[in-house]
Amino acid sequence: MSSTLTDLTIASALDGLKKKEFTATELTAAHVKVMENTRHLNAYITETPDVAMKQAAESDARYEAGKNGALDGIPLGIKDLFCTNGIRTTAASKILGNFVPHYESTVTTKLLNDGAVFMGKLNLDEFAMGSSNTTSAFGNVISPWKRNNGDNADLVPGGSSGGSSAAVAARSCMGATGTDTGGSIRQPASFCGIAGIKPTYGRCSRWGVVAFASSLDQPGVFARNTEDCALLLKSVAGHDPKDATSANKPVPDFVAALGKSVKGMKVGIPREYAVEGMPAEIQKLWDEGKAYLKDAGAEIVDVSLPHTKYSLATYYIIAPAECSSNLARYDGVRYGLRAEGNDLREVYENTRAQGFGEEVRRRIMIGTYVLSAGYYDAYYTKAQKIRRLISEDFLNAYKECDVLLTPTAPSAAFAIGENEDDPIKMYLNDVFTVPASLAGMPGMSVPAGLSGDGLPLGLQIIGKPWDEETVLNVSQVIEKAANFTAVPQMVVKKAAA
Repeated sequence: MSSTLTDLTIASALDGLKKKEFTATELTAAHVKVMENTRHLNAYITETPDVAMKQAAESDARYEAGKNGALDGIPLGIKDLFCTNGIRTTAASKILGNFVPHYESTVTTKLLNDGAVFMGKLNLDEFAMGSSNTTSAFGNVISPWKRNNGDNADLVPGGSSGGSSAAVAARSCMGATGTDTGGSIRQPASFCGIAGIKPTYGRCSRWGVVAFASSLDQPGVFARNTEDCALLLKSVAGHDPKDATSANKPVPDFVAALGKSVKGMKVGIPREYAVEGMPAEIQKLWDEGKAYLKDAGAEIVDVSLPHTKYSLATYYIIAPAECSSNLARYDGVRYGLRAEGNDLREVYENTRAQGFGEEVRRRIMIGTYVLSAGYYDAYYTKAQKIRRLISEDFLNAYKECDVLLTPTAPSAAFAIGENEDDPIKMYLNDVFTVPASLAGMPGMSVPAGLSGDGLPLGLQIIGKPWDEETVLNVSQVIEKAANFTAVPQMVVKKAAA
């Protein structure tokens, strides 16, 4: 039974629970078993099977009483950037150590209120800084996928939300939370062959989420298909008075938005995304995506986002600057790691030197530099001006189209260690996702094909502000046309066993 239960989508599992074809306890136990059998992937930092089984039993009681919530009994993984009451929260950093919050983030509170079951806290790049999930203080996550060329190399699951994407792809949870600062939901979703959506900045509360770059961070969700993402997003979205950047806007019924015709819709193809040296298989996938939407009745139009070429440089000034400010709170005094020193300054220095990893230290130094008195205007102020122009590019493009279609990432997943010696190469993984983050636009990656090595590739749909409904609907059209049914070899082998 367990292999069948872990193959269900969230929508089909909810249907089965309502019809009493199985219980939440059985569904959760099946996912606990997969979680135990896939520990070599290192997707979880903290497993909470006892908590999950207790929550599942409570869910069964609600089903019996006819008081079940919108996600009752659904096993989910939580990125270890979301504070969870009574459960260790690390941000994948030594500096937080065994920090146990006494409060629950708004996003996880909403999921719990809807009856979700929490399997555990998922691994990530330290403080969400990375594109490969290899900067975690708790060790890298391994993708459940392998190349079919026989090299058997362990692959990255993408980052920073690599634990989330790997766990959903490996079937140890049915969906997961993530955060997206410059592509940290969309890129790992593409690498692992699942769906992931970053909503409009302000759609989901950041309260209780460990901060990286406050003007960019946005919680979102992962699942195996678009419908499941719509179900999860409906649960986690909404205004929160505790978050000053949370928008006081009504939450649409994202599920009801699915299945609508795209006939007559205009889909913009940004010419600047056809970057020099793009692999032929990425271009082919993009062309197939255009064909899927054209066949469904949409009109493909050429648009321009002229400041796209400045996006990465702009992002890697603004994000480190905000990270430098946000991470100043980790001083060895208030919480987390405390290193010894002869005076207060030495305590600060030793704590931060021992507690932060190499990538985090690099970004803090870059951020501190661009915020310093002599360089603030030359770098940070200029970057903010360019950011405004990038945002205006999107708004101008939307005068000619309803959504944008682009590749999600410039390649399929790469092997662990393959690009780590070159930070610039790693940063280029976000070349297609960063512009939408800078502009605060909603974006989604949907699995659409396989590379020559048999690895998943995703297409990205970017929408107008607050129009996640159209993003989800277009994503589902591509999803159905692509008919992406491949699953990781690890999952296939387990099913066969």
